[in-house]
Amino acid sequence: MKLLQNFLFSEQSEESKVLELKAKNAYFLLRHGETPYQLKKEKIHYPWPESSPILLTERGKKQIEILAKKLKQENIDLIFSSDIPRAHQTAKIMAKELGLKVNLDLRLRDINYGIYHGRPRKEFYRDFPDEEERFYKAPKNGESWSDCKKRMLDFIKEIDKKYQGKKILIIAHGDPLWLLEGMIKDKTNGELLKEKMEEKIIKVGELRILSAKISA
Repeated sequence: MKLLQNFLFSEQSEESKVLELKAKNAYFLLRHGETPYQLKKEKIHYPWPESSPILLTERGKKQIEILAKKLKQENIDLIFSSDIPRAHQTAKIMAKELGLKVNLDLRLRDINYGIYHGRPRKEFYRDFPDEEERFYKAPKNGESWSDCKKRMLDFIKEIDKKYQGKKILIIAHGDPLWLLEGMIKDKTNGELLKEKMEEKIIKVGELRILSAKISA
């Protein structure tokens, strides 16, 4: 039986504290399915709030339906999802196939780009040319990567304390899942940036199982 070993969470802070969390559950990370923004608007940040829900493409829905059937054999116990429409729709497709309900959590939302939502990405990169600064520098009305790491860490610690021996599916967005996986694997900011530049972060419609190992 697959079980998760100890997780080591490193939270970069003034005190440089290392937080240890002994994982009691198995975690499955899923990035939402394809949306029109992956096809035609990939150079524009998603708007927020959305004037009308941005949902999955037909290919995106099919992608998640196929994945849900494959995941059925894993006997998932719980589903947690971002409430943003593209993630929530992904979660509902999964929940229907797996016979589960969706637990929405605002901490799983996409990174908050503040005033840059709905604007060309090049404007954001022009004003934030140093990617390393994004860990600590937030756009107006938005959040830094460290802000996002903190809420993701709060979420995973809370559910790992509440549940034991469960298989938990977490449905969210690119940056939050990239940061969560990086914390669990104790990666430095430099290692996280290298991973992002090499496009090794979780892709749309991709499922990852966190550090699953065979129990001794």
